[in-house]
Amino acid sequence: MNTLNTSTLAALEEMLQNTARSAPPDYMPIYFEGGSNSNQIIGHLNPEFIPYLQESLLKEPIPCLGFGHEALHIASARPIELSGHLGALAERMRLGGFIPGWRNEEFSWLDQNGHEYFRLERAAFRTFGFLSMASHVNGYTKAGKIWLGRRSESKATDPGRLDNLASGGIAADETPLVNARRELWEEAGVPPHIAAQMAPVGRIHMRRPIGGRGFHDEQLYVYDLELTDNFIPTNHDGEVSGFIEISLAEAAARILADEFTSDAAFVTADFILRKHK
Repeated sequence: MNTLNTSTLAALEEMLQNTARSAPPDYMPIYFEGGSNSNQIIGHLNPEFIPYLQESLLKEPIPCLGFGHEALHIASARPIELSGHLGALAERMRLGGFIPGWRNEEFSWLDQNGHEYFRLERAAFRTFGFLSMASHVNGYTKAGKIWLGRRSESKATDPGRLDNLASGGIAADETPLVNARRELWEEAGVPPHIAAQMAPVGRIHMRRPIGGRGFHDEQLYVYDLELTDNFIPTNHDGEVSGFIEISLAEAAARILADEFTSDAAFVTADFILRKHK
């Protein structure tokens, strides 16, 4: 399985044309009065969450949050105050069973100018459909192989699925590069002097509804890293159950067989198409 045929390449190209889907029409928009674009839609609520949220806010309102018939509105406030209000909302949603996989880690919500307006538990970003960020690293060899990790069965999201050599959500106060280097060490045991060789190659905007969860809206910052033929990845944080080194053709076949996480499928497909040109 070493040849990439025309139909496979066409399927990967078609897949990459559909990375960013619109929110379903029955998802409720979330408007934010702050930021560089006042009163913009910054998230979407699964209709399954709305009755619980409406009842909760009716019984005990939270400052800066208002529920209308057609939207949830977030008023502008200082970032530290707004973070507290949204954190209270997320805690209620957690108690209601709408935020699985709570991590006790925070993501930042940034406007189009890169300013941070609030921080929130990372697991809540999907529940509310807020835009998050992640880094993904393609690890490959001169021999034309690509290294892939298999996510641990204990992961809250996509357990057992194939992933890139390293990937991870970009926490508050992290840059994409800092995050990529950290994830390379934690997930694949890549030391700093090797991680320093990776190159930024682009960004992919990923948007899709997640059944029973919410709306996944994320910017994927993509890096390539060439590894020596004798390098063997080693996981340090327990989030990866193992690694495989395979040809690009086999990776493509596994993408089309739906063995990857959605994010990693897009990143790997992009890598395959770039390397095939």
